Amino acid sequence: MADANPEQPSTQNRLKMLSDALASGAAGKVRRLVHNLHPAEIGDLLESLPQGPRVILWELVDAEDRGEVLLHVNDEVRTGLIKEMEPGELVAMTEGLDTDDLADLLADLPGAVIHEVLRAMDLQNRHRLEAVLSYSEDTAGGMMNIDTVTVRADVTLDVVLRYLRLRGVIPDLTDSLMVVNRYDKYLGLLPLTTLLTNDPDLTVAEVMDREIEGIPAELADTEVAKIFQDRDLISAPVVDDNGKLLGRITIDDVVDVIRDDADHSLMSMAGLDEEDDIFGPVIPSATRRALWLGINLATAFLASWVIGQFEATLQQVVALAVLMPIVASMGGIAGSQTLTLVIRGLALGQIGKSNSRWLMFKELAVGGLNSILWAVVVAVIATAWFESTSIGLIIGAALIINLICAALAGFSIPILLQRFGIDPALAGSVVLTTITDVVGFMAFLGLGTFYLM
Repeated sequence: MADANPEQPSTQNRLKMLSDALASGAAGKVRRLVHNLHPAEIGDLLESLPQGPRVILWELVDAEDRGEVLLHVNDEVRTGLIKEMEPGELVAMTEGLDTDDLADLLADLPGAVIHEVLRAMDLQNRHRLEAVLSYSEDTAGGMMNIDTVTVRADVTLDVVLRYLRLRGVIPDLTDSLMVVNRYDKYLGLLPLTTLLTNDPDLTVAEVMDREIEGIPAELADTEVAKIFQDRDLISAPVVDDNGKLLGRITIDDVVDVIRDDADHSLMSMAGLDEEDDIFGPVIPSATRRALWLGINLATAFLASWVIGQFEATLQQVVALAVLMPIVASMGGIAGSQTLTLVIRGLALGQIGKSNSRWLMFKELAVGGLNSILWAVVVAVIATAWFESTSIGLIIGAALIINLICAALAGFSIPILLQRFGIDPALAGSVVLTTITDVVGFMAFLGLGTFYLM
């Protein structure tokens, strides 16, 4: 299928064009291609290239774009690219970056370079940067940009308009001006639409929006993202414990948080890190994955040990060995459905003490109904296959037991892990698989031993 807009090729098309140009040694063609791309698009290409071509492409990126490009690649790729640069280049690329972006980048720079960057800044910008760095990067204070436009409540809109004309430029993504008192305490917002469509003789206090509250600087970035989502905000003020205006958060930073959180949830399900370089060196990649393979091996041995306790039964009744994977597999899928639902609910703040009991009973009811339905189906098939009603009843009963236990485990595991400070997305699936395998094998083989031996 052809692209809907041939003038805006996809990342895969850009990657193919770039790879062909690199393979042919056409540096000029590569430079022209890169020059026409947004820094975020260059970042996508850098993450999509192996180490050698990545370094070549990086050398062809314009010096004034490099700082912005580094903001759009993951931590591991960024660290590798920084190692390829000289200290003077690193200092130069930080010029022109917004305060919040510079704060994000500064942590990855060598100590000597950080010192030079701070020396090259004027006193006002240095204080701004220090204000952002004083907060953790995963809080509202760490996300905020200090560059705001503030006005007083007692001035007229005409005075504000003349002030903006005198100022000449306003920060990107400015949809509202911040209204503060003489002590910089946040009072409300003056949307630009309100400023432009009302009588210039009115005061700011008469038309400003007092409903948008300041976001506490210590608030977690995921909570900030939820506020933006619920209120459809483009920007929002950040305040300290005393209500003093510190800066503002813009929607572009919130989108990054939402994307990073989604990447984290997806990668954690496999025990991986969203900041890993997919084209990174083999040894570090293998080392990171070995841990979770080892944990999975340990749980597999536990399931095998359970099976081993019924060795005599399996030797006598071959049908149990044939049907055994069905019980564990169905329990794993049912549990994963509940697990995913609960992890999402916890991440969105939709599950708490007030509704968790109701959700548990709901999931148990869903698991119970599905267990009965599929127990009947599997029992009929097993009975016809092995011409044994006993085999059909055993696997049907085992399915009911395992699916109900899977629903209970899928609900309780994320909540317990979160209570102990463990990321449910990271460890939930491993624990769930172990429980559904052990319970499934014990129920099926235990019932088989009791009725058939």
